[in-house]
Amino acid sequence: MDPRVVAILAATLVVGAAVQGLVGLGLGLVSAPVAMLLEPSLMPDLLIWLAVLLPMVTLLREREEIDWGGLRWSISARVPGTVAGVALVAAVSTRVLGIVVGTMVLVSVLLTARTVVIPVNRFSLVVAGFLSGVAGTATSIGGPPMAVLLQHRPPRQIRTTLAVYFVFGAALSLVGLAVSGNLGWAPFVLAMTLTPCLLVGFGLSRWLSGFVPRHQVRVAVLVVCGASAAVLLVRSLF
Repeated sequence: MDPRVVAILAATLVVGAAVQGLVGLGLGLVSAPVAMLLEPSLMPDLLIWLAVLLPMVTLLREREEIDWGGLRWSISARVPGTVAGVALVAAVSTRVLGIVVGTMVLVSVLLTARTVVIPVNRFSLVVAGFLSGVAGTATSIGGPPMAVLLQHRPPRQIRTTLAVYFVFGAALSLVGLAVSGNLGWAPFVLAMTLTPCLLVGFGLSRWLSGFVPRHQVRVAVLVVCGASAAVLLVRSLF
């Protein structure tokens, strides 16, 4: 692979890891569009491999306040969501799927920003887990449905709960892609090579956390989710 492409991917991973270390998600937002433009053959495998690794780093730093009860329902729903995502990869164009997912997330962000408060219960956790499984497997951007649902929780609980969810969810997506024959070897090798970039970005997030007040984390979560949806829409449309 062209060293310049690898260098650009490394830089975007540092930024994406810094954002995710701060608010709980963001790696896919920053890195997926760049990877898709530079080397589409790497997607979605590359970002899904990295989505397994980065949350593990988060959990090494903080493991308190994880919502294990909610995770039980959302991860259970991620399994059929992953199956649906694999089926959609084979049956529906990435463009159409990206438009649907991006629109859905953007509408959710706009509705919940000021007026609508989505209750966190078994039903909403199952729906968010399923949608996240579909989007994460097919587009590598699966965090927004869960993040929108958890936006009113304490910042640490958002980060740690999403970290556990991403580890299990991304692992399920990898299994689904492998079973369907859509998992490549090259993205795995590149993901392992670029892993130090995640550590650098995560280190930056610890420094940045001193500049983001606790009450602003929810705003940051919504901004990242909205930006994820916008990037996915633009990428799919154009």
